[in-house]
This record gives sequence, structure tokens and C-alpha cells, in this order.
Amino acid sequence: MIVDDNIDKHVDDEIYDCLNLKNPRSFFLYAGAGAGKTRTLVNVLNKVKENHGKKLQKRSKKVAVITYTNNACDEIRSRLGDDMNLFKVSTIHSYVWDLIKYYNSDIKEWLRVKIAEDLIELREKQAKGRASKASEERARQIEKKTEKLESLDGIKKFTYNPNGDNYSRQSLSHSQVIGIGADFLRTKPLMQKIMVGKYPILLIDESQDTIKDLIESFFEVQEKNKDVFSLGLIGDTMQRIYSTGKEGLEKDLPKDWITPSKKINHRSSKRIIRLINEIRKEVDTHQQVPRTDKDEGFVNLFLVSDNSTDKLEIESQVAKRMSEISGDDLWFGDIADVETLAIEHHMIARRNNFLELFEPLYKVERLKTGLLDGNLPQLRLFTEFVLPLIEAKKNKDEFKVCQIIRKNSPLLKAETLKKTKNQRDALRKVSHVVKDLFVLWDKGKDPSILEVLQRINDLSLFMIPESLEQILKKEVATSEESIDEYEKDKISNALLLSFASPFSQIKAYKSYISGESKFETHQGVKGLEYPRVMVIIDDSESKGFMFSYDKLFGAKELTPTDTKNIDSGKETSIDRTRRLFYVACSRAKESLAVIVYTDFPEIIKKGVLEKEWFDESEIEIIG
Repeated sequence: MIVDDNIDKHVDDEIYDCLNLKNPRSFFLYAGAGAGKTRTLVNVLNKVKENHGKKLQKRSKKVAVITYTNNACDEIRSRLGDDMNLFKVSTIHSYVWDLIKYYNSDIKEWLRVKIAEDLIELREKQAKGRASKASEERARQIEKKTEKLESLDGIKKFTYNPNGDNYSRQSLSHSQVIGIGADFLRTKPLMQKIMVGKYPILLIDESQDTIKDLIESFFEVQEKNKDVFSLGLIGDTMQRIYSTGKEGLEKDLPKDWITPSKKINHRSSKRIIRLINEIRKEVDTHQQVPRTDKDEGFVNLFLVSDNSTDKLEIESQVAKRMSEISGDDLWFGDIADVETLAIEHHMIARRNNFLELFEPLYKVERLKTGLLDGNLPQLRLFTEFVLPLIEAKKNKDEFKVCQIIRKNSPLLKAETLKKTKNQRDALRKVSHVVKDLFVLWDKGKDPSILEVLQRINDLSLFMIPESLEQILKKEVATSEESIDEYEKDKISNALLLSFASPFSQIKAYKSYISGESKFETHQGVKGLEYPRVMVIIDDSESKGFMFSYDKLFGAKELTPTDTKNIDSGKETSIDRTRRLFYVACSRAKESLAVIVYTDFPEIIKKGVLEKEWFDESEIEIIG
């Protein structure tokens, strides 16, 4: 096949033609890994701005662009330039909140119905269930939801923070905002009219992962307003990694939609593209071609048969071997530059040495989002204030210490200083306070997070979040069993167990959420790319049932449930795992190492050879 690096050029024109305000059409753009979908999106938006911008602005209309993360929003905004009067670029939660936030009475009635329905379901389960931890949790849920229902009339205005946790009585959760938005768009013609009137063009990036109910609501809006509204979905169903996304999105499109497709993969080397094409061959017919200027590249599979070995040492050996295979010194040594991907967050936490901090919090659904994006208030106290202060003190950077205290400590707030007759005395007091805190690290000590919290509270050095005040009265917990004796609230339990870990884990956690770590999850790197990628597969460390590489590689037989789901056309753990494997492998630009810890190395080798994913010369068994 003769490849032209410009074979996808027509796609930009096809999409732009759909955004004709006089004759709008809707579309699904298939853009696989490395296809340059952001480039296409920005090109089309600039063309809309050039040809329709003045008309849209004159009518107070905008083009709405929804992306999956804040970082993706920032990337698009930076490429579009300073003129944001024409475009609203936001995450899905921010976009929906802007649609519903003024409908306080409607939100209140929606919550009243929803909470009442939840209570009926919980009480029915409680009546049928027997005494257990599950029944205790249901009892707590019934109590909390009853209180919420009774307090609704006292709420005048609802609040929501798309980038953090929402704990106040009047705040909405992330799932409630999406649920309310989806329902209002379906049932309130006025909201449809307002949305379409304000945003006649709505483009959704990573549409395969947009929550199913909301996508279906947008479909309804488009169907009822197709003469004045264009809905554009951009994505790749093979890269759907969240179960809340709509299955079969690409197959269920209305017949009058257009479905352009980008064929070039601009990111990866030829060998990597052949691998990801083979991975998805069993799923659909979308196959990519490399750019003509790409090198061959390298992919290698390492099967580790001894699960008792030092895994970090094995991974170091693999990096050294990849350096030899590829002739690339950046795989190994002091200046190594390798991105390591693991299947689940707790595997990353173990390798980055913050598992004890991470695991208890990750188990609590309400804490999970903030924990993963670094916005959990209970941890921000330590990551944003305490850690920088201690690092500055260790580095003897007194200017930085003073800067942090002035900016964040109540001891040097203007209202505090006004009450102080001698400001020099106030500064001396702050200096002593910082020294008193720093004593915890004397002689190389590594205090627990709870010890640090207690000292900060005693010294009044920083404001303590309300959610942490109650655990200050508790003793240091060392196990889940001991926690249960002190506190029944799940959040307090998790915090107590987490804060028993050493403070050094705060630094490791901060490195991870800041993107400084060389370890990431398969899910967390969607949309990113790296020259050298090491993918770690270890079903023994995976704590969920959502994924199974042993089944994907043929090392384990399918369960009766798997067979039943396949026969009925439902999604299986193999489907989810294949997509995740595709996402992980397709991050690599130049070379890729896949490490599988397994009890069945020969079976896996046979399986991947039959699938033609790897050549025999690319497979090595260790142990």
C-alpha cells in the first residue's frame, strides 16, 4: 500500500462542512491512537472563527468544546490563542453545571424524587437482608439520605465544584450533576432551546468515555433540533476505558450522520502500529498506517515466571535489555527516560512507595476522585503547605519558608498582625513555631502524617480542614479492625488508617499526582505519548474483576459468565482488557517493552504467537 502522509487532509474539510450554520450536520469522527485529533479540532475551530466568528458573536452564540480533563482543555485553549469569546472549552462536568446551575427549584425537586426512590430501594434491601457489615452500611445510608431529604427545603441555592469534593449540605456530587443534566435535557424543552440557542455547535472529544445517559440526551437534543444544531463526536471506541461510557457508540449513530475516519498514526513507529492493529483486529476493521518518515521501532514481550522475585529489579533488567535491543541508551542508566504503565493505581502506589497512604482512601468512593487528581482537601494541607515548608527548611531556604508562611499561615494574616503590637515578636514566634514542627524530622526521623497533623494543630500553623478536626481526637490506627472501635464513619476510618503511614509517603504521592513519577496507570495516560514505554501486567496484583490479562492471552479459561456474555453480545473482562492493552501499547512512539508476571509463560507465549501480536524473536522468558 502506498502511503501519503496527507491522506487524512480531507477530514478537516468534511467536518468543517458539517458546521455550516445554515445547513448543520452531525458527525462521529473516528480518530485512533496518534491520529492528530486535537490538530484537526483546532484547525476546524479556527476555520469556523475565520468564516462564521463575527456572525456568531453578533448573535451572542458560541461553539462549545467538551474535553475529558482540565489539561486537555488547557491544551486546546493554548492552541486557539487568546480569543475565547467565540469558544467555550470545558470539561463535561463544568459544561453541564453551567447549563443547570440556575434551576435551583427544579434541582431541588429532582433530588426529592431521586432520594425518595433511593430510600425505597434501600429499605427494601434492608428488610430482606440479614445482620452484616452491608446492612450496617445500608442503615447509615438510610439515615444520611433521610437527613438530606428533610434538609432540602432549607436549601436556597445549590453549589458545585467540578474540580474537587463537594461536602457542604447544599453541594451536589459529580454524579448528581450529570444525572440532573441528562434528565433536564431530555424532559425540559426550554433547556434544549437555551442550550441550542447559545451553543449551536457542540463538539465532544473522547466521546466514547462520556457517560452513557448524557450522550443519549445529547442525541435527543440533536434529533429534535437538527435544523439549527450540529453535534460532533470525536473519539475511538477501542479507547473506551470507563464502564460508564456508551457501548457500541459508533454502531448506534443516526443514519443521517457522517462518519469520517483518520487513517494515519502520526505518533508511533511502524512496528508498534502493526502490534496495535493486530490487537484491535478481532474487534473492528479500523487499521492505521504509519507516516512515511517513521522508523521501524521495537516491541518486546518479557514473560516473568517467578512471581516471588524482586519486581523492581526485574523491571530494571528489562530496561537494560531494551537498551541493548534498541541501541537506545535512554532506556537504562542515570539519564533513563522511560514511562512505566501498570494496570491499577495501587500497583503504582506500591512502586512509588505510597501504598499505605493511598489504599485506605482509594477504597472510599467519595474520596477517590480527589485522591487521583490531587484535589482531596484532606491531603492538600500536606501536599501544598506542609511538604513545601519542610523541603524549604531542609534546604535552609529561609526566604522560601517565610514566603510559604506569609501566604498560607493564619499566624501572619493581616487581621492577626493588626492585633499584634510588635510585628517583630510575631515573626520571631513564627520562626519558633516552624522549628517546633521541624523537630519531628530530627536525626532522620520520618513522623507519621497524623503526628504532623497533631503538631500543626497544636501550633496553629495552618488552618485544619473541618473533616480532619474530628480525627485529631482519635488515636493512631494500625489496622482496619482497630479503627472500627473508634469511628464508624468510613471517611474518618480511611483517614485514620492512611495517616498512620510515614510522612515521606506524602512526597511520593505528590510526585505522582504532579506527573513527576515515571510510573503511571494504563488508564491515566490516554491521550499522552512517550518515546519509550514499559507496560507492566500482573494479574496477581490486580484487585478488581474488571480486567484479566491471563484470559486475554489465553492462559486462563473463560468463566461460564464470560461465555454467557459473549453469546448474548455483552461486554466481558476480555473486551475491557483488550481495550486497556491497546491504550497502553499505543502510547509508545519509538520502542515498547511489555512485562507479564505469570505462572503460565509458555501458554502465553503460544497464545500471542497464534494471535500474531509478537514474533518469536521478540519474546523472552525470565525465571
